[in-house]
Amino acid sequence: MHEAYDISPLLTVTVQIETIAAYDGNLLLGTRQGHLLMYSLSTNNGNPGKYGIQLLRYCKNFSKKPIQQIDVIPEKNLLLCLSDYVLSTYDINGVNFPLIETFPQTKGASLFALDNKSTTSMTGESNSVVRLCVVVRRKLQLYYGKNGQFKQHLFDFSIPDVPKVLAWGQEYLCVGFKAEYTFYDLSSGKPKELFPTGSSKALEPTIARYSDTSFLLGRDQTSVLVEETQDLEIKKTIRWSEPPISVVWDEPFVLGLLQDQVVVQTVEPSLFIQTIPELNKARLMYRCKRGLTFVSSVGQVWCLSSVDITKQRQQLLKDKQFQIAIDLTKLSECSQEEKEQSIRSIQKLFALELFDTKDYSQSMKEFLKLNIDPAEVIELFPDLDSRPGAELSKNKKLKGKDLENALKALIEYLLALRANIGKNTAQASGSQQGTGSQRNVTQQLELIDTTLLKCYLQTNDAFVASLLRLNNCRLEEAEKTLLQHSKFSELIILYQTKGQHTKALQLLREQAKQPDSSLKGYSRTKNYMQNLGAEHINLIFKFSDWILKEHPEEGLKIFTEDKVEVENLPRAKVLDFLLREHDALVVPYLEHVIHTWNDTNSLFHDALIRMYREKLNNKKGTITEEELQHTKTKLLTFLEKSVHYTPERVILHFPNDSLFEERAIIYGKLGRHEQALAIYVQILGDVERAVRYCENITENSNCKNQDVYVMLMKILVNPEQSNALSGPLDKVPRNPKTSVPDLETALSILEKYGDKISPLKALSVLPDDVPLTRLKNFLECALDGQLTHKRRTQVLKGLLYAEHMQVQELKQFHESKSVIINDYNVCPVCKKRFGNQSAFVRYPNGDIVHYSCKLEK
Repeated sequence: MHEAYDISPLLTVTVQIETIAAYDGNLLLGTRQGHLLMYSLSTNNGNPGKYGIQLLRYCKNFSKKPIQQIDVIPEKNLLLCLSDYVLSTYDINGVNFPLIETFPQTKGASLFALDNKSTTSMTGESNSVVRLCVVVRRKLQLYYGKNGQFKQHLFDFSIPDVPKVLAWGQEYLCVGFKAEYTFYDLSSGKPKELFPTGSSKALEPTIARYSDTSFLLGRDQTSVLVEETQDLEIKKTIRWSEPPISVVWDEPFVLGLLQDQVVVQTVEPSLFIQTIPELNKARLMYRCKRGLTFVSSVGQVWCLSSVDITKQRQQLLKDKQFQIAIDLTKLSECSQEEKEQSIRSIQKLFALELFDTKDYSQSMKEFLKLNIDPAEVIELFPDLDSRPGAELSKNKKLKGKDLENALKALIEYLLALRANIGKNTAQASGSQQGTGSQRNVTQQLELIDTTLLKCYLQTNDAFVASLLRLNNCRLEEAEKTLLQHSKFSELIILYQTKGQHTKALQLLREQAKQPDSSLKGYSRTKNYMQNLGAEHINLIFKFSDWILKEHPEEGLKIFTEDKVEVENLPRAKVLDFLLREHDALVVPYLEHVIHTWNDTNSLFHDALIRMYREKLNNKKGTITEEELQHTKTKLLTFLEKSVHYTPERVILHFPNDSLFEERAIIYGKLGRHEQALAIYVQILGDVERAVRYCENITENSNCKNQDVYVMLMKILVNPEQSNALSGPLDKVPRNPKTSVPDLETALSILEKYGDKISPLKALSVLPDDVPLTRLKNFLECALDGQLTHKRRTQVLKGLLYAEHMQVQELKQFHESKSVIINDYNVCPVCKKRFGNQSAFVRYPNGDIVHYSCKLEK
């Protein structure tokens, strides 16, 4: 049994003790005979639990009537005494306690309650606030004390019965009647009924003040802890073996005076502590201060003194009563630093005890409050502790349901701890933080997340992936753990967050061939490389090879997917890689770069033309006729529409014996229209295509190349004299359809496109024997065109002349205005006069300022 108090018989008197009070080691006894005795207590150094007592004053004539109740206000040296049903105050330091004041309005009083609080002002001065309540028959009189004087409030509280006990709260008075307890609101006087005092009418009510806002109220064989709130709140119930005569709260213990004994208990946790027997006919109990309580019978007084806190703490720790040990340590007289150290040590023992008793959740909550190194908590789990020598730990390994519950509690602890670290780091971000502190935070996060990883793998592996993405786990330890559990998908995430891309891609390549692997196939590898970015281009080339060989179309998406990382890859390097290793994919890659990404780099445009050309040249036995025609169509379309390739470079590699239509388009890009038209007419024999070529040129060139029709007519009229195909195309066979002069076609072109053809140049290429009747329409159209041009020019000339005359008139108007400046003119900006050499500016409103002031303005 834990001994919280030592009992010491103090004195035996011949008079009948009616009431007791104590303060500062002084004991006051009020007797039925009206005597007042004052004793001084002294400690016995040789026996700490024993006290010596000395009579200081004995006033036999203090009162002619029994002394009903006494109490003391030490700061004011005041003794309050209720005798003969009247309250009076006395000087406690004077000989025979001289009377100070009697309160005649308290005539008929039966009880009073004193509330004496010490406060400290802003200047550091200590002040006491005294409140007094006196029960006068069925009224409650309220007083407040100031400078040793009591002032009565303007109103009293009317009550239904005469109270037996009374205690002050913060906003309420707690009153115990014979049959029930009631709270009275100090501001309004309104009552709030609580509950009956008990089932027996013989029971007397008891009230012990637990705090400023809570009370222990007796009910049958219990004391009920009631909180002073808007709604009645019963927080705890303490049970006794019999209804107590009196109850006091001596933190952290509740002392209940029972028949011939005092029983000591605690409220939180609710525990029996000690029984102090052989208190014969004890009926009064008064708490002097923490750890010192007096018990009295009619003729005898005992002293209950607290056992040394250090000694109590040792016993409590043996009994594993950690909360009581902590409460007592807080009340000890050692330094604040020593208190904190002792409390921290007890809390740690408490947390370990909770763990040993399998209350894992509460244990982790206690560890979290302590804010200790998480490594010390992880030590409790030998399987999770990876430090050297962890296998030799004295902590036993948990199994089965215990292990599962412990791991869940540990997970909650680690998550809460990480959240606290995050908050503290955020708060410290505004201030300068040392690299050592930051390193410590990083190490703690590594330990927390690595341990969480191990916990999740044993409890709920669905959380593993999200944990790894936080990138706090220790690489080697996490890698080993994931491999042990065959968590290859999660291992890829670990490698990715740690930048171990080579390891990740090697593992992906290995697992791609495993039929039962979650990484089977090429998709994960492809997606992984798509997110690497340009800085890892060589790694992408190295590990994309196997996908490009086995799944070329899907593999090409590594370089063409619609992702920022993919789009920002160095395209020239990708092209070079594909040309060296996978030339079959060059064309689809270039088509994607040009047509989807709209890349205008001539390198890619030239390369695509070259790839089309080579595909058409190497056609024997390699591609079908349908594929050949499709490629040719794409080449023709690209040559016509693209404006970003380099025609002078491209033409050098085109063959002289084929791809004539393609060559004609390139000639057109180079402005070599006569050669292009000669190919259409003399080699391909396609006059209609040549005419469409001329139409495109005149429409897209803003009439700067209107001679193309003349060039076409020249080739049609004199095919043998045309030297446009000299050079590399000189030996190419001519089309027999267009190898003879075709005057009719030339004249048809002249008639249809006469408005786009120069008359003089057209006539110069026609034979002299052409009938004028065939040229009638052309010449009329040409003359109309010239007349129209002349009229347009004349109108434009007239408009320009009119505009010229308007400008001249405006000039003359402004030149006609004059400005007179004399010695009295002042610049409105600088307030200075204009000198003879001053340059000035005149504004439209007539203001004149210096030129330099105009610049500043």
